[in-house]
Amino acid sequence: MKTTIAIILFLIASIGLAHTPPEGARVFFIGLEDGAVVSSPVTLKFGIEKFGITPAGTKGKRRHTAGHHHLLVDLKQPPDLDQPIPRDAQHIHFDQGETEVQLELSPGRHTLQLLLGDEDHEPHDPPLISEKITITVE
Repeated sequence: MKTTIAIILFLIASIGLAHTPPEGARVFFIGLEDGAVVSSPVTLKFGIEKFGITPAGTKGKRRHTAGHHHLLVDLKQPPDLDQPIPRDAQHIHFDQGETEVQLELSPGRHTLQLLLGDEDHEPHDPPLISEKITITVE
């Protein structure tokens, strides 16, 4: 009986942690630093460590160990991390698992941040969100 209860508790804990990135997992921009001055279109490269990239809607075990990027542009505050990530000009989805984009930005200052989403576009727990960087487009 104790063994059965232990197995059930282990399975429940495993399911609860299924979308939990491992310690040290992170997302970041490659080759673009806070304060950079760039020209448009801006080439953005997305990096990830200790977790994987997979297209939105991925089924099976792989969906528990990966996600896909969302680019947050000029947001004052991050989206609600308990809800699916919105889809609009400030919340750009990379549903096919893309890790690079050329983005047209107007001249001036812009903030950029990456947020990884699961197969349903929901942030992981804890969320994999990059540092917010500010760039200036000439």
